[in-house]
Amino acid sequence: MWDRMLYRTGQTAASAAAHVLFQMDVAWEAALPPGPKIIAPNHPSTTDPFVVTGLLPERMHMLIDDRLFKVPGFGRYLTSVGHVPVVLGQGRAALDAGLRLLQEGRTVAIFPEGAISPLAGGFHAPRAGIGHLALQSGAPVIPVGIYLQRDLIRLTETPIEGKTAVGTWYWHGPYAVTFGAPLTFSGDARDHAQVRAVAEQVMARIRALAAASEIRATASRGGLSPEPAAVPVWRRFFPMG
Repeated sequence: MWDRMLYRTGQTAASAAAHVLFQMDVAWEAALPPGPKIIAPNHPSTTDPFVVTGLLPERMHMLIDDRLFKVPGFGRYLTSVGHVPVVLGQGRAALDAGLRLLQEGRTVAIFPEGAISPLAGGFHAPRAGIGHLALQSGAPVIPVGIYLQRDLIRLTETPIEGKTAVGTWYWHGPYAVTFGAPLTFSGDARDHAQVRAVAEQVMARIRALAAASEIRATASRGGLSPEPAAVPVWRRFFPMG
């Protein structure tokens, strides 16, 4: 019970912060399906996990770089609410943990690129993890396309266990997100070609959704009327007027 309350508190805070800091523009192609599902966004900044958490109207377990779990205080929070650390060179363990959560009927989030997108623009090629999760679980994949203004990203350096971790933080500006319709896949997760094909299909859809997000965001900056923004999570608990 307490872990759900802790997650809800963090979710509400993330939603409120996103709608204060950014010019949010959120679109949904379809309602989220019930039951286990895989949320698969692109990853242009370190800020993305917080914003996606605030936007998704249900609890999810995110596969996150294990270095964040080593940040005092914050790492304990991540563990307490059930996020999954991804240790460099031990990706299989994180995928196995994600698969168990899906089999329990939970929602799992994974960034298919496996790293922050190139700062110069574009996307990394997808890694195999999303293909493995989709084929092994049979859960629908919700592709998510994020657009933000990359020249507003600020780099930070944080010492973690004697090493320097570089953060790509986004603190203000347009932030547009498009949640795509569910994708379903079937096949043999032991077949590398099938796994790779699924990963590429998901990434292709993410790129298209990110392009749609960019079109809305740039049209809005050009003086055109943007599409309605999503209702923040916190407004569902504290309605105003």
